[in-house]
Amino acid sequence: MAPVAAFAQYAGGDYSGLYDSETVISLKSHVGYLASASLEGRLAGSEGEREAAAYVYDRLKDYGVEMLCPESGDEFGIAREGADTLFSRNILGFVQGYDKELRDRYIVVGARLDNLGTNTMTVDGRTMEQIYYGANGNASGLAMMIELAGKVSTNSILFRRSVIFVAFGASMQTYAGAWYFLNRSFSDVGNIDAMIDLDMLGTGDQGFYAYTASNADLNKILEEVSGELQPVLPELVSYEIYPSDNRAFYSCEIPSVHFTTGRYPEHNTPKDTWSVIDYDMMEKELEYIYNFTEALAGTGMQIAFRPSEAPNKKSTVSENAVAYYDCDQRPMFLNSTDPRQFLQRWVYQYLKYPQKAVEQGIQGRVLVDFIIEPDGSVTNVRVSRGADPLLDAEAVRVVSASPKWRPGRLRGEKVRTSMTIPVEFVLEKKSGNRFGINGRVIRKDK
Repeated sequence: MAPVAAFAQYAGGDYSGLYDSETVISLKSHVGYLASASLEGRLAGSEGEREAAAYVYDRLKDYGVEMLCPESGDEFGIAREGADTLFSRNILGFVQGYDKELRDRYIVVGARLDNLGTNTMTVDGRTMEQIYYGANGNASGLAMMIELAGKVSTNSILFRRSVIFVAFGASMQTYAGAWYFLNRSFSDVGNIDAMIDLDMLGTGDQGFYAYTASNADLNKILEEVSGELQPVLPELVSYEIYPSDNRAFYSCEIPSVHFTTGRYPEHNTPKDTWSVIDYDMMEKELEYIYNFTEALAGTGMQIAFRPSEAPNKKSTVSENAVAYYDCDQRPMFLNSTDPRQFLQRWVYQYLKYPQKAVEQGIQGRVLVDFIIEPDGSVTNVRVSRGADPLLDAEAVRVVSASPKWRPGRLRGEKVRTSMTIPVEFVLEKKSGNRFGINGRVIRKDK
């Protein structure tokens, strides 16, 4: 596991971070490590870039994101005339969407992994090495992506489409990592509905911008999200503030939005250190980008790349049932429309971890589809993505035994409503011969 940054070198001996939120503390930790001197500016193909990739891998995995690459990353080479092949890597993580009609469609969230590395210069006859730390470019975007992945993973039940998180290696080599992902690595490029690019997000006190290349559908979603109560709002711009990996997605005609705080005086200089970052603004930007990501993953329309493309709205009715989030009035469990209430107050209260699964150390996530009928009863319970037959059967048993819900409504009428929930089976070794399950403790010898 990559080491976590020691912040003593940055604290300056004061108490400025004493009242930081958990999110700000995490953002500082990520930027502190990724922009540290030990990574020597994360030049593409360098040991510093490799260590940064390992750090991103570990943090995504810690947040429960399913990894789509080995620990060493998804490696690729760049042939260089008159020089050795440059080897770099992408880091890829995945959060499964809940909607059985849209879960095989993807939103890609990407951030540039590399920076400029070092520069050797002579001053007064002495050889010195400058480090281009890249705190804002782009340790800030990587930190934002890591924390966004954690929030999406925690709230995966709210995401209709699946979300893929990618740290792009060798981005400063003509977006090589993004090109490799789209043209060699990822086989379902045709199922990517949109891309969110996070690049240079640490100087929000100087502005916060969103660039979509004037895509009407993305602009509409941005405006809808901005119309709700938000801690900060981006300025929607019609010009490209800074070229980034979104260009590779444009080349594949995938609608993309680039979130950035724009150029800054320390850009591409050795002065791009932790001191230029406004972490409180980053936390506000993170909340906005999370809300936008949820709205983008949940939209029922096809996001057109060209204005002339007619939107192809997917039907909200499946098996004569309306999707949960498409109801005008969503079904309620114990007076709550939040599906997590059903998980916490019913599923995990009555779930019995199969003894054989405990003995064999089996754990995983089971996706369960079901219908809430107009009378509130739960029917058609089935596993859409299983983990193990023992866990699958227990998840179906508990959901099937659900008390009645208050049914959903569409245009004032009660309707059959389709839902999907993720049931997590987690074993955590405790003292002696005991294991934890979803916050409770069971004995292995029972």
